[in-house]
Amino acid sequence: MNRYPIWVYATVLVVVLVGLVYSIPNLFPESPAVQISAARASERVDEALLARATDALTRAGIAHDEAYLDQNSAKLRFRGTDAQLRAKDVIQQELGEANYTVALNLLSNSPRWLAAIGAKPMYLGLDLRGGVHFLLQVDMVGAITKSLDSTAAGVRTTLRGQDDARSSGISREGNTVVLRFRDTATRDKARSLVENNYPDLAIVEQTRNAEPILTGTLKPEAQKRIQDFAIQQNLTTLRNRVNELGVAEPIVQQAGIDRIVVQLPGVQNTADAKRILGRTASLEVRMVDEENSTPAGLQAAMQGQVPLGSELLYERDGEVPVLLKRQVVLTGDRISDAQPGFAGDTGEPAVHITLDGTGARIFQQLTRDNVGKRMAMVLVEKGKGEVVTAPVIRQEIGGGRVQISGRMSTVEAREVALLLRAGALAAPMEIIEERTVGPSLGAENIRSGFRATWIGFSMLSLFIIAYYSVMGVVSVIALAVNVMLLIALLSMLQATLTLPGIAAIALTLGMAIDANVLINERIREELRNGVTPQAAIHAGYERAWATILDSNITTLIAGIALFTFGSGPVRGFAVVHCLGIMTSMFSAVVVSRSLVNLTFGRKRRLEKLPIGNVDWQHKQPNPA
Repeated sequence: MNRYPIWVYATVLVVVLVGLVYSIPNLFPESPAVQISAARASERVDEALLARATDALTRAGIAHDEAYLDQNSAKLRFRGTDAQLRAKDVIQQELGEANYTVALNLLSNSPRWLAAIGAKPMYLGLDLRGGVHFLLQVDMVGAITKSLDSTAAGVRTTLRGQDDARSSGISREGNTVVLRFRDTATRDKARSLVENNYPDLAIVEQTRNAEPILTGTLKPEAQKRIQDFAIQQNLTTLRNRVNELGVAEPIVQQAGIDRIVVQLPGVQNTADAKRILGRTASLEVRMVDEENSTPAGLQAAMQGQVPLGSELLYERDGEVPVLLKRQVVLTGDRISDAQPGFAGDTGEPAVHITLDGTGARIFQQLTRDNVGKRMAMVLVEKGKGEVVTAPVIRQEIGGGRVQISGRMSTVEAREVALLLRAGALAAPMEIIEERTVGPSLGAENIRSGFRATWIGFSMLSLFIIAYYSVMGVVSVIALAVNVMLLIALLSMLQATLTLPGIAAIALTLGMAIDANVLINERIREELRNGVTPQAAIHAGYERAWATILDSNITTLIAGIALFTFGSGPVRGFAVVHCLGIMTSMFSAVVVSRSLVNLTFGRKRRLEKLPIGNVDWQHKQPNPA
């Protein structure tokens, strides 16, 4: 009756062991470390770079405990914060600020074999580690206005070269682009051109003061796409800028429809953070210095003899030199969009760039005057340029659509497109909330939160054991497994633990023990009715399950609502709360019953069940 198949016990054992392994890293204290990551998409962090960093530390007399590569970064561990701070300065000076970001970090001291299987501790949120928090409001109206201005400029350029469709004036009036014409024939021809080249515009023919006009408004789906693009581009821009701060594990995420949260753990200087968030990366179009790009000329330039009016840069792999003219003929400010894709002729990964009206005219004139010459696309980040591609101009290019390609993977093409779009914000943003959390306050929050949790767990355990005897011990073990599984699950998901998350863990303890109380009370009720202990155990778990399931589902619905409609700390609370409900149902029912079955299920005739002060007498059947 009260026995599980072997595979159920094995499953419970495996789940508990996995939970134990993945929760262990949270027990090890963190040690000061330095993290090295590439500041630009073209740079790589490898063994050679790590050797450079360790050699620089050796020359400076700074000892480190461990140095290793971790995904796309290198990490060096130190014994104290003094050595950590000195090492950061030495490594940054050795590697340079333009190519690599050297950040202060904290690493867990858990064994490397745990990290090898993905067992890592949870991240600590801003309220536990300290740092700065910004909430930014994105101006969606500004995004629509910017798109309309760009569209109006593009329409003006498109119609300028058409004698039979030339407009007498183009302007933006509110959220409408207005095109004026001399006669209806010209208007009809222009309408066909505009609808073919700008499908996002809804065109309507009108007459104003006897003058034929076309009015164009953005279609609803186009407005939605522009607003989504504004949020995503601003997120990309902010993430690229945050990387310059050298912050380990920053948080840049969308909050609601038109807001962005930026959290920078460990940063205490809000003025410096604001300054960095205002910086940008951009694209420059420059001509190649054909006269001096001979092998001898390039060799001389690499030795420091750069011709006057020229500059020596390198392609993205850092090996191929390119001699460019210093004059910038077009900048990334004229880019209205950049998307990854594939080259039409070769099929290799490429980046498709759309220029605004002024940029399209400049680019068309540039390609018309320099057919047969090389033109370079230079990506400028942190004041240092690199040549993305330097193709030969085969023919005049009009329309404001440009394609750049050359030795790029699909991932690199996507990164370059993001960087080009990140050259400027798609919509204005305003900081509407700003706060700073000190490191001492974060440490105090950790101590207070865990102290409250452990005190609650201890008091709860003492009460349950005193009231339910051995069955109370089973409930406490199941409760401990629940906490362990919850921490392991948060660690496996690499979730960020915040102060509301600690509150959710404490709440989970109370809710989890509630299920065991329901089961134990149901067993006691069956015993009072004269049912045998084995039958009481079976009935207690079976009949309490419906109540446990109902209560947890209703609570889960509330948690999902908090996650869906809440933001910030509320969503953090909801995540831990929902995960805690799932782990508590498993531990309170499956784990506890497995323990009870192992303890009492082997006895065919159980005379007494230690579940507190309950008198049980087997009721004899009535002989009548």
